[in-house]
Parts: sequence; C-alpha cells; structure tokens
Amino acid sequence: MATSRITATGNDILEAEISLLNDVVRSSVDFKGRPSIRSKSGCWKSASFIIGVEMGERFAYYGISSNLVSYLTGPLGQSTATAAANVNAWSGTAFLSPLVGAFIADSFLGRYRTIIIASLFYILGLGFLSLSAALHSSNSVDCQSAVDNMACSPPQLQIIFFFCSLYLVALAQGGHKPCLQAFGADQFDENDQEECKAKSSFFNWWNFCLCASVLIGLLVLTYIQENLSWGLGFGIPCIVMCFALVVFLLGSVTYRFHINSDQRNPFVRISRVFIEAAKNRWTAPIVIPIEEEAQQILPHEDANFRFLDKALLEPNAPKAIETVCSIGDIEDAKAILRLLPICFTCLAYSIVYSQSSTLFTKQGATMDRYISRSFQIPAAALQSFTAGSIVLFIPMYERVLVPISRAISQKPLGISMLQRIGTGMFLSVISMVIAGFIERKRLATAFEYGLVDLPKETVPMSVWWLAPQYLVLGLADVFTLVGLQEFVYDQIPSDLKSMGLALCLGVVGVGSFLSSFLISVIEKATSGHGQESWFSNNLNQAHLDYFYWLLAGLSAFSFVFKTDPDLNQLLEPINQSKDQLNFDLDLTRTFRPNVFGQ
Repeated sequence: MATSRITATGNDILEAEISLLNDVVRSSVDFKGRPSIRSKSGCWKSASFIIGVEMGERFAYYGISSNLVSYLTGPLGQSTATAAANVNAWSGTAFLSPLVGAFIADSFLGRYRTIIIASLFYILGLGFLSLSAALHSSNSVDCQSAVDNMACSPPQLQIIFFFCSLYLVALAQGGHKPCLQAFGADQFDENDQEECKAKSSFFNWWNFCLCASVLIGLLVLTYIQENLSWGLGFGIPCIVMCFALVVFLLGSVTYRFHINSDQRNPFVRISRVFIEAAKNRWTAPIVIPIEEEAQQILPHEDANFRFLDKALLEPNAPKAIETVCSIGDIEDAKAILRLLPICFTCLAYSIVYSQSSTLFTKQGATMDRYISRSFQIPAAALQSFTAGSIVLFIPMYERVLVPISRAISQKPLGISMLQRIGTGMFLSVISMVIAGFIERKRLATAFEYGLVDLPKETVPMSVWWLAPQYLVLGLADVFTLVGLQEFVYDQIPSDLKSMGLALCLGVVGVGSFLSSFLISVIEKATSGHGQESWFSNNLNQAHLDYFYWLLAGLSAFSFVFKTDPDLNQLLEPINQSKDQLNFDLDLTRTFRPNVFGQ
C-alpha cells in the first residue's frame, strides 16, 4: 500500500515536472533572467505593449515626414525640386540608419536596451525640431511681404539647427524601428505550432495598427501644422513619444528575451565565411572535417553559392580545423546572399513608395481641397487614403483571402511570401499608371481654365481624383512591404533578426535616395533651353505625368525580373531548407530537453 502511494506520488511529481517543462519557452528568459514561462510571458500579451509603442512612433514619424515638403516649400522657401530632393534624402537616411541600429543591437546592446536609448534620442530630436519651428514662427511674425505674402527665409543658423534636429530623428529611428519589430516577433515561439501561426498574423496586425496610427496622425497633425502652428504640430509627436517609452517600460515584466547559443558576434562569424572563401578561391574541392563527415553533416547542395563551401577548411592545414567556419555559418551566409535578389527587385517599388509624401502631396496642393464651404483638408492629409486602404484591407486579407487561399493551395500561408511580394509590385505599376493619367487630366483642366501661368490659383478639379492612386498604393503596401518583412524575418539567421528587418527598411531608404537622384538628374536634363522642367515650381507647366509613367515602366521591368524562373530557382533552396528545419523542430518538440540544465 505504501509502495503504491509512493509510486503514485512519484508519478504526480513526474507529470508536474513534464508539465512545467512543456510550459517553458526554450532559448528565452524573462526580465530577471529566469526561464520564460509560456503562460505568463510573450505572445499577444507582450506584443500588445510593443504594438502600442509602434503606434506612437509611427504617429510621431509620419506627423513629421508627411507634411515636411510643405514646410520646406512654405516657411523655409525652398523650390519644389529642392524640397522633394531634401525630403527623399532625409527619408532615405531614416530608412538606412536601421542598418546601423540593428548592428549595434545584434552585436552589443541587445534589442531591449537599443529601443530605450533610441527612444530617448527620438524624444530629444522631436523636442529640438519643435523648438526650431517655434523660433522661426516667432521671428517671422514681422517678416511678411505684403506683395507676395511669403515668409522671409530664416537665418542660416536656424536652418542648420532645423536639419540637425531632423536628422537626429532619422538616426533615432535607426535604433527604434527594426529592433522594435524584431523584438515583437521574438515574443512568439517558433517551436510552438500555435504561436508560429500567431507570428505570421503578427506582421499583418502590426501593419494594421501602425497604419491606423498613421491615419490619425495625418488627419490631426497636418491640420494643426497648416492652420494653427508648426511648432505645436512638431511638439505633439514629442509628447506622444514620451508616452510610448513609458508604455514600453511597463511591459518589461511580460517580455521574452531571446538567448543566442552562439556567443560569437554574428557579423564577425558570417563575414569570416566570405573572407575564408575568398582566401581559398583557388583551392581544389573541399576536404570536409572528419567529425562532420562522420555525422553526415554536409553543406546544402546549392549550385549558386558553392564557392562559399570553400570556407570550411584552410588548404593543406590540418591544424586549422578548429578555427575554420562551421557548416551553420556557411548556410547562414548563403541565406543572406539569397535575400539580395529579392531586395534588389523591390528597389523600383520603393521609389514608387516615396512619391506619396512628396510629389503626390504637391500635386494635391494645387487642386480643390474644400469638403465644405469653410473647411479644406491639408494636402498632406491625402496620404490617409493609403493608410486607410491598409487598415481596411488587412482584416480582409487576414480573415478572408488567407483562409480561401489556404483551402485552394493547401499551404499554411495560403500564397507564398514571394507571390505576395510580386502581387504588390504589380499593383505599384497600376498605381503609377493611374497617377500619370490623373496628372494629365489636371494639366488639361488648368489649360482649359487659363491657369497655366497662375500657379497659385486652385485648379478647379476635386482632390478626390487622387484617391485611386493612393488607395492602390496602399494595397501594394499590404502585399509587398508586409510580405517582404515576413519573408526576410523568416529566412534570416536567428541572431540577425534585427538586421533582417533593417534590410527591409534599407530597401525603402535606397529607393528614396534613388528617387532623389532621379529627380535631380531629370530636373537638370529637362530644364535647359528656356524650358520648364518636369518638376517646375509652377506645376501647371511641369510634367509629373511623364515621371509617373517612367516609374511605371521601371516597376514593370522589376516585376518581370521578379517572375524570372531563374530567380525563383535561386530562392527554392531556402524553402527546402526551411521545410527540413520545421521537420527538425517537430522532433525537438517531441523530445524536449531540460532547459534548466542548459
């Protein structure tokens, strides 16, 4: 009897231990460094705090960027081409700086600390920006011209202070944007089937919430900036970012912090693969270390990047076996190389993406924006069409299109991530074609009413004509940008997740710089011989329609390249290796080790 009681007690203890082990998230710890408990940490409870912070940050960023071209051409008195180039250059910096922030986070500080430090710099930059606008506003009260009603150009020192503050915001976003999204995705355990599905939905709802925040910012802040005060319009985002930082800190006790089993710097170990492969480029076929050959661990068969396999071993140097790159390092390097063609094909899309906050805004500023006899919407608020279409379409995509496509294709994601990206690229072509025809109609209307030489007069054409190009561009965002984020996060090595998402932002940043470069080149090429350029300050004599159709052609070429079978064959090994990884994870879940002993 006593023996059976002891046995029963032992079984209860064993079951309790198994239950506890199953509730522990592998390779993750909580805020105090203890193993993360699944039921008490991570998943949507943590992601909700992080999404809330992202909503605050996007409200602040788009509250500045969406109407920046109006501030530059208005209070600062810059030309349309110069202002568009400056906005694109700043936007490009804001989207490329995450590469530096992700490097710092993945190599030294970690995502949590990087987010906090970046938020502090963000608040500082927004505060300086508000101060700069307030100083200019106070100095320009008595500096109005009765003839042209244009504000005097501010002193050079104030302009320098303004742009320093602006670029401080861009650099702060570098540490904030990629780390926050990667940290949010880290809250979902890839080894758990249900949480893995939730992580796929996370990217959709992430963009849904941030676009809802952008929508509010566009409608509220642009009105305040143009009708009340630029200083107040820049100061409110600063206050919102302060609240966002408080929200992020409040969620600290629920977060999961990922632990890398490999303590080496991820950039050093992957860079070493390329260095060793270059050193051994003339070496004969590779000698696989005996230990790895015995375990049948070989590099993935990939004819496109076989040259990286030469990083396995120094030629004719058996003593170097302990210092050569591992198979895992080589596979991670190959995974990064495979991402580059997709990022390259998305550059044309990112050029199109950058037009909504520059030329689209200037286009709308010339049109009839009155929605009542006494109220007209700010030109920058037109970007709310893009954010609104994303807010409306993402739930439809998540709840309708994905289940239907899953039923048809029998795939967990419905359509592949590459198909999703390609769909968005095709929609961007349609958006530019529509924009070109609408601009052609606007020019014809200006000519019909004799307004070609009167750039300050409102063209009698409703601003709602611009809605289709904004709406289609929003649909393209849902497919291309969200798909690219999920694709890169899924394929990038685990200790480089921040860098992967920074790479997505970098694509948009490079696109902004390319847009600035195109505008500058076309401005010089088309403004000679006494002719107005495509980007003339008098938009009634400009030809934005030509530029839009040029971008449509570039996007169409990029889309055709994206659908090239050779490119898809290049990317096929990624999907194969992922399938094998998922199979290995299933085995890991079946035979779960004791994480307390790791």
